[in-house]
Amino acid sequence: MKSSSALFITGLTLAASGCRQDMHNQPKYKPLAESQFFADHRSARPQIAGTVARGHLRIDAARYTGKMGDADITAFPFPITRADIERGQQRFNIYCSPCHGRVGDGNGQVVRRGFRQPPSYHIQRLKDAPVGHFFDVITNGYGSMPSYASRVPPDDRWRVIAYVRALQVSQGSTLNDVPADQRDHIEAQTISANGAQQPTNAPPANPAMPPQPGPGERR
Repeated sequence: MKSSSALFITGLTLAASGCRQDMHNQPKYKPLAESQFFADHRSARPQIAGTVARGHLRIDAARYTGKMGDADITAFPFPITRADIERGQQRFNIYCSPCHGRVGDGNGQVVRRGFRQPPSYHIQRLKDAPVGHFFDVITNGYGSMPSYASRVPPDDRWRVIAYVRALQVSQGSTLNDVPADQRDHIEAQTISANGAQQPTNAPPANPAMPPQPGPGERR
């Protein structure tokens, strides 16, 4: 009886000694903690030369810099679809319109409150500027504009630029530039909008002022 109890206790002791918690509580270093294992005492090891983080292998230089060599590229590095332009409009309205305005005229809300006014996208210099120039400005900043590289991913920068190009076309276009099968619809919308506007010689309504009587009416 005593021998069987001794064997049980011995077996239990051996089993308990083999139950380590390394799989649950793995030995590790806290960030930037000192290490006694490495000769330089740094637990954070430097990257091996040539290492590229997952998702950051950017072998298409034009797509991620907007340049070929030292020159700005003149064409988009991937095909632009309607969905790309719509995405660009969304990003533009979030990040760009506060300064540049919804139509790109440089008269955004923060400009109206005293911030430095950017140039209009509709001046000839920017109409003629290559798309790579806009990518460089968004990526690195220019003048009083900061870099937006941390907020707008590279492909979204191209989509924003595509929308800027659409704005440039739209603000300088006439009805003759619209496909013939869509002109009637646009003309109808224009007439409807104009009919809802006040006459050009009438002062704008002021909701803070009571209605004023007309000639001959009693106050």
